[in-house]
Amino acid sequence: MVTKPPVVTVDAVDGGRWTSLQLAGREWLWDGPGLITGPRTGLAAFVDAGGLDECFPTVRGTPDHGALWNQPWNGSVEYDGTVLTRAFTPGTDTLTVDYHLEAPPGYRFVWAAHALLDCAAGAVISAPPETECRLYPEAAAQLPSAWPNAAPWITAAWPTPLNLSVYGDSDGTAAGAILVDCPTVSIHDRGAELTMTLSCPGQPVSTALWRNQGGFPVDAPYRSLGVEPMLGRVFDLAEAGPDDAAVVPSSGELAWRLTLSARPA
Repeated sequence: MVTKPPVVTVDAVDGGRWTSLQLAGREWLWDGPGLITGPRTGLAAFVDAGGLDECFPTVRGTPDHGALWNQPWNGSVEYDGTVLTRAFTPGTDTLTVDYHLEAPPGYRFVWAAHALLDCAAGAVISAPPETECRLYPEAAAQLPSAWPNAAPWITAAWPTPLNLSVYGDSDGTAAGAILVDCPTVSIHDRGAELTMTLSCPGQPVSTALWRNQGGFPVDAPYRSLGVEPMLGRVFDLAEAGPDDAAVVPSSGELAWRLTLSARPA
């Protein structure tokens, strides 16, 4: 078998969004629901364009999906007195992405590689059994017991009562969750496997999930599967406890590495 080098395509004008990720001979990123044509530069409300968005300094909350998706990148991007830079290094069926953040010491944030994957029904997400998983309120109607009043999330052991390990058929549901302190997740789809690993010593490293089986948005639902390596343990920075967000050290610099590797079908 001839091994092809990985290919990542980035739209620098549209928030630095990854529009394509080809590893082990196949495309891994979903090209979106077709809600918008052209870049989202200057928009105030997030529009799902598919691919992979860099969410910073929050995922949910304000600003929704962070503050980077609606501004262009030029090798790096600036926001709120910070500068975020990334560099791609291809290997053999592997892509390494190195991030470097310059920010005031003590700056708190959540970051996620908001990857929407091109997977078919039946795809399986593998994570260590019994990993703590935070489930969010959109899943309330799918749970066997009532949602606690005013709780921002509840915890359950992976794969949770929803069996989030399987991307199922369209059933009108959607659920967001975070695998707490889980740096590595694998996705098995149509015989191929993609593994995503995030490393940032001394910082909270987790994996966020978004399983939309035709349940979102309510007025015009579509299907999407998000597997999102993240720094932090919550979607919304405003809900982060003392240990739930990444914190820039006294040097004013923080670096982290995302590694994606794949095996062909």
